[in-house]
Amino acid sequence: MEKYVYFFGNSKADGHGTMKDVLGGKGAGLAEMTNAGLPVPPGFTIATSACRAYFENDNRLPQAVTSQADEALERLEALLEQKLGDSQNPLLVSVRSGAKFSMPGMMDTILNLGMNDEVVEIFARKTGNPRFAYDSYRRFIQMFGNVVLDISKDQFEHILDRQKKKRRFTLDTQLSADDFKQVISGYKQVIRKVTGKDFPQDPRVQLQMAIEAVFRSWNNPRAITYRRMNKIPDDLGTAVNVQTMVFGNMGETSGTGVGFTRDPATGEKQFYGEFLMNAQGEDVVAGIRTPVPITELHEIMPEVYTQLREITSRLEHHYKDVQDFEFTIQEGKLYMLQTRTGKRTGKAAVKIAVDLVEEGIITAEEALMRVEPEQLNQLLHPILDESKPLKVIAKGLPASPGAAVGRVVFTAEDAVEKGKSDPVILVRAETVPDDIHGMEVAAGILTSRGGMTSHAAVVTRGMGKCCVAGCGSAEVDARRKVLRIGSIVIKEGDWLSLDGSTGRVILGKAETSLPDPGSGDFATFMKWADEVRQLGVRANADIPRDALVARRFGAEGIGLCRTEHMFFASDRLPHVQRMIMACKDTTDAKEAARYAKERRAALAKLLPMQRKDFYGLFKAMDGLSVTIRTLDPPLHEFLPKREELMVQIATLEAKGKKSPKLGQLKKMLAVVEGLHEFNPMLGLRGCRLGIMYPEITEMQARAIFEAAADCKKRGIEAKPEVMIPLVGEVKELALQKEIVDRVAQEVFKKKGVEVEYLVGTMIELPAAALSAEEIAQEAEFFSFGTNDLTQTTFGLSRDDCGKIINSYVKQKIWPADPFAVLDPKRVGRLVKLGTSEGRKSRANLKVGICGEHGGDPASIAVCAEAGLNYVSCSPYRVPIARLAAAQAALQRAKERSAEEAYTTA
Repeated sequence: MEKYVYFFGNSKADGHGTMKDVLGGKGAGLAEMTNAGLPVPPGFTIATSACRAYFENDNRLPQAVTSQADEALERLEALLEQKLGDSQNPLLVSVRSGAKFSMPGMMDTILNLGMNDEVVEIFARKTGNPRFAYDSYRRFIQMFGNVVLDISKDQFEHILDRQKKKRRFTLDTQLSADDFKQVISGYKQVIRKVTGKDFPQDPRVQLQMAIEAVFRSWNNPRAITYRRMNKIPDDLGTAVNVQTMVFGNMGETSGTGVGFTRDPATGEKQFYGEFLMNAQGEDVVAGIRTPVPITELHEIMPEVYTQLREITSRLEHHYKDVQDFEFTIQEGKLYMLQTRTGKRTGKAAVKIAVDLVEEGIITAEEALMRVEPEQLNQLLHPILDESKPLKVIAKGLPASPGAAVGRVVFTAEDAVEKGKSDPVILVRAETVPDDIHGMEVAAGILTSRGGMTSHAAVVTRGMGKCCVAGCGSAEVDARRKVLRIGSIVIKEGDWLSLDGSTGRVILGKAETSLPDPGSGDFATFMKWADEVRQLGVRANADIPRDALVARRFGAEGIGLCRTEHMFFASDRLPHVQRMIMACKDTTDAKEAARYAKERRAALAKLLPMQRKDFYGLFKAMDGLSVTIRTLDPPLHEFLPKREELMVQIATLEAKGKKSPKLGQLKKMLAVVEGLHEFNPMLGLRGCRLGIMYPEITEMQARAIFEAAADCKKRGIEAKPEVMIPLVGEVKELALQKEIVDRVAQEVFKKKGVEVEYLVGTMIELPAAALSAEEIAQEAEFFSFGTNDLTQTTFGLSRDDCGKIINSYVKQKIWPADPFAVLDPKRVGRLVKLGTSEGRKSRANLKVGICGEHGGDPASIAVCAEAGLNYVSCSPYRVPIARLAAAQAALQRAKERSAEEAYTTA
């Protein structure tokens, strides 16, 4: 029989720390701590496989899971000499989720399970603390009602707030046992009203319902959103941890807290966390009360603090990584409830990785695998420009670093809607897991309550978003959509700025600037990545400014310069349009010659502009290769839309006045209609333009080589690579290459200097990949245009297929959007085939990729496997690509080592 349940307790566990796939992160941590002899309350973990079996069994627990859980419960009861629902010595447990990958706050937890009307009285007598007993019972009913019975938390909070208001209290801790009895009565009425049933009194029924509810929470909307954001597979499932309760709410010698062995926001090596006395764990992370820095525990309970420091230090050295831990103190005794690898910001991830290497705990290669490539994006985000005046109106806790500037919104739904047009700052009293969709789109988050380990802080750090939490001077009125800070009133839509590194809240729209990526821990870390990676990294850039940014971020050249982007400038578009107006088909030789002359005249106006463009790029990339793609898009993209022209013509005709403009518009309409194609992306574009109108390729080639020659005369090393797009047949490339080579020799002879250059092609059609061996006889390099290659392989128009892709990904027909993540089975196979076929003709063929996939870590791994020389991506993704390339090299080396070991064995 398959094992579904794993026991831990009495310094021995059925599992261990490497079993995250089976036990989830929390369960694996509990097993490992138990085996290490740490003070862990005993319990058992129901494996992730049971979650999958639950869903496969129509949302019912299979009999094997139920029977094994019953056996584990009996074992726990025997160990503790307590029983669930016992009238003499009752047992209480917590029921918590725990997936393989940390998903803070996304799934559900239930504390104090086993409480009922009889057990609460027994606890009150046994502890001599009725207030503690009834406080624990009301917490259990509220969690059970929300998590298991799906009743809104607000309905329970309303009853609690009403009781506090009645007693003129502000804090939960001021309420007495009698107050909680009234609250409990109100909670039960809510449950009866909403469900039509009484609150269940049988603890075993409570346990089964709770386990099933935690399994169901794997598929709640916030968990699904979080998995999508973090690319966590949907089929993993969560484990369920059933653990003996220890109580932080038994009085002033009890408490609870969460912490990290290093600062998860900055990476500094300092003990970091928060705690509350006389509280349970949810009070700390939910932001209900603002907790106290963990260092203050040293003043209150010095022995417990010392023990906690010793244990957590052991855990960090054991796991060789920062640990996120939870603890409870019950009447002066410390218990460890969790340890797992801590979520951290990109800045902290890099610093921690570098520090752990310098401390001799891990190697540089291990450090490179500790940072998610996407996290580096956070280090490149703007910071506040301190040279400009800032109107600081409040200060909260620096929960997640960086700067954020946006318009204020008060709900997650408004963040999603208004974030479509402007950046937004989501302002909440405290965030809850259901806010995840709004937090995803917000530029930053501000909360008036909660601490450094609150939901808002933990989730935003994982997202790499700016967050200021626990801003006590901020009064948030979400109903009226107003934020008050002192005498200042900020309404929805007003601009607000946040500094997540210092906790400052700034009125208005602050200026920001970019950080320096070339120094400190980041530079050290990236140097290690560059020493390991085998793939080169270039950038897609069309103008010198972008090229300089790319070079600053470590780009080793330009992998794609799109010349058509240069043609849309206001001083150039008229010349482009005049050239297009002369692109007419005719069988009359004289007319054809006249049209060609008109095209050349328009192109002559563009030549000096293009030459200047290329000179700037060569200068910015002095000594590095610059791949320039000749004109690619259909010509109609440079002309007004047909419908717009028809409206303008009709308007002028309706006025009844003769106008020179009317004749021009009619001529342009005739050209637009002549160029009309049902599927222009598969029509007259790319090399087909250069073949039908060779003077276009001539002008661009002349501009490239004149700029390169001028650079050489000025001591700048230009390394042009001319890339012909949309080639599917070797003869197409041969015709275009002949023009490029001829023009190059003409320019070199005229300028009196020669420049080394390459002529190659984009492989963006399946036909090109299949005939790569022939094409490589002419091409000196390949660059896979995977945007179009995906389009033509899947038969999808990327401009029209958004609904299709969303539906297909949702139904798991495709694992991801194939335009965002390179499809390895089909498109990736064509990339690998085209590369190997091309190198049959030209062994030293240089091969790269220049589609959007060039900056995606998963796609980069496919490129490395295919044997490419480089990837090219947007300038700001260059560091991400450098790290992803290093990780791909390390992973391949690990796989080869494993294969060699297997072969030897």
